[in-house]
Amino acid sequence: MFMTSMAGNPMVAKLAAQLGIHISWTDWALATLVPRILSLALSPYLIYRFYPPELKQTTEMRAIAVERLREMGRMTRDEWVVLGVFLGLVTFWVLGSTLNIDATLTALAGLSVLLLSRALSWDDVVGEKEAWHTVVWFAVLMTLAGQLNKMGLIAWLGQLAGNAVSGFHWLPMLGILLLVYYYSHYLMASAIAHISAMYAIFVSIALAAGAPPMLTVLAFGIFSNLFMSTTHYSSGPAPILFGCGYMLLATWWKIGFFISLVVIPIWLGIGGMWWKVLGFW
Repeated sequence: MFMTSMAGNPMVAKLAAQLGIHISWTDWALATLVPRILSLALSPYLIYRFYPPELKQTTEMRAIAVERLREMGRMTRDEWVVLGVFLGLVTFWVLGSTLNIDATLTALAGLSVLLLSRALSWDDVVGEKEAWHTVVWFAVLMTLAGQLNKMGLIAWLGQLAGNAVSGFHWLPMLGILLLVYYYSHYLMASAIAHISAMYAIFVSIALAAGAPPMLTVLAFGIFSNLFMSTTHYSSGPAPILFGCGYMLLATWWKIGFFISLVVIPIWLGIGGMWWKVLGFW
């Protein structure tokens, strides 16, 4: 939905910037507005319809939630600080392109406020292992992608893929490349690794065929989020959710493929028309 909702999205924005195309937080949010509403409305309903849960009534959970909230009491001073920083971060991420404030600077400022106000301690920060994993992998994979590009591997793969779809009009070519990009995630265990390995290649091929720049970089960026539910290893949260033991492996894969048949038409069909309205093509 948003540029800041997944660790790989800032990488998408950076790779697009290297191609001379700037994606702001507002651009991303506006581009996803209509198709994301449809996805949010249809996906849960269709999963419930075709893969219904065993337990459908949990009326006691409302009373349990009310009791837990009562036990927690009123918000503390630190919780108010965190809420204020959160709202400030979102505001400056949205207005960053207008105010010419870098998203990284905004994030650093928010962290500084949390530490200086003692709403968070440094131990809280270093204890976020998954966040540090993301930072390390982000740095390594970006460097690796850059070196592979300098060595000519990206250009070679791009030429190979380009030859396979040469002569196509940019519109069907873009559709084919997006489908290949989506379903190739069955071979990937990380969205960030997938973006690093394939995003720049596929975008370059589409642009060379005459595809509109903003449409292309955003479409591949959005698809870099959509494929994260395909398998039980397709994203960071997937193994954690699968490890809870509530779903069989075969069921996960069936639902993952089923969802692709829902979201791809929404984003290519309705999304394509919405992007036409926005002037992206």
